[in-house]
Amino acid sequence: MSHFKPAAPFETETGDPILLTPGPLTTSRSVKAAMLHDWGSRDANFVATNKAVLAQLCEIANGGEDFVTVPMQGSGTFAVEAMLTSLVPRKGKVLVLVNGAYGLRAKRILDIAARKTVVHQTAEDAPPDLKKIEAILKRTPSITHIFAVHCETTSGILNPVEEIGALAAKYGKGYLIDSMSAFGALPLDARAVHADAVAASSNKCIEGVPGLGFVICRRDVLAASQGNATTLVLDLHDQWSNFGKTGQYRFTPPTHVIVALHQALREFAAEGGVSGRGGRYRENCRILLDGMTALGFRPLLPEALQAPIIVTFHMLDDPRFDFQRFYDGLKERGFVIYPGKLTVADSFRMGCIGRIGEREMRGALDAVREMLEVMGVEAVPAQA
Repeated sequence: MSHFKPAAPFETETGDPILLTPGPLTTSRSVKAAMLHDWGSRDANFVATNKAVLAQLCEIANGGEDFVTVPMQGSGTFAVEAMLTSLVPRKGKVLVLVNGAYGLRAKRILDIAARKTVVHQTAEDAPPDLKKIEAILKRTPSITHIFAVHCETTSGILNPVEEIGALAAKYGKGYLIDSMSAFGALPLDARAVHADAVAASSNKCIEGVPGLGFVICRRDVLAASQGNATTLVLDLHDQWSNFGKTGQYRFTPPTHVIVALHQALREFAAEGGVSGRGGRYRENCRILLDGMTALGFRPLLPEALQAPIIVTFHMLDDPRFDFQRFYDGLKERGFVIYPGKLTVADSFRMGCIGRIGEREMRGALDAVREMLEVMGVEAVPAQA
């Protein structure tokens, strides 16, 4: 029986636990405070706020005049489904790059929408094979689009979206990117990567709250998409067209989420945009990796493939290590982590994003160290 006496739970400034997850995330007090007011969805002030939000999201992707942001009420998957089912024609065929759950989800969306697919799948700890992608494109000229996940949060792997975009351009294919967990933290120039569209959401690296997805679309591609959509509510062209006519959403928008996103974008800009936000997350990731490795945990991915978004760790090979007890103990100490989602390894995940920094990351490491002592697990530096 350990004699260790736990400290008081680690909390945010509002008394909430720290969310070491890929989203929803820990948010600032000021983002939360933005939701304390009620807004009429057709009120001029709200319409202006929404317009400013959409413009700034497009700027983050370096869309310029070539792109426009189309918001979509719902979670990030709503935006991905809207992108796939609105921009891929009914006779289109998509090369789906899969190395985790979100690539598989895109494949399922396309199957339900009766869109033809070709799948290039690699292991969850391996990026797409660019030579094999090119070979598929050469032998399958009927492919019209390529779909890729920027950061696959199943493992935390960073996929080579720039190189994939170069292949899409070389072979004249549309290019659709799920940048859900990376947008705002990792550089992504929509024009430079030859993207037709980039999907993301309010509650990831922009540090807003859940409830609004968005698709940053090339204007000419969006204009040509009329009639493609398989549903009314997820029709990007119809949503965009209605904004052009009225400045309004077709159906009730999540007003509180949008004004919170407006505040989150102010804080994003004040931090230095992508470079500032990404820099803080990279430092969080470094602290986490160094600390967890010293405690005996082995990361799934090598440094070259690890995005500073969420880190997957192998379970400890120690009979005294019980993950449920570990998880519950961390939660009691003020930190919520994520179970693993892999098929290639028994694992768990810890996020590096949200309104957290060095203090929170070191607090999490202290909690992990304490739980190992409670369970009687000896910290042994991990071997590569």
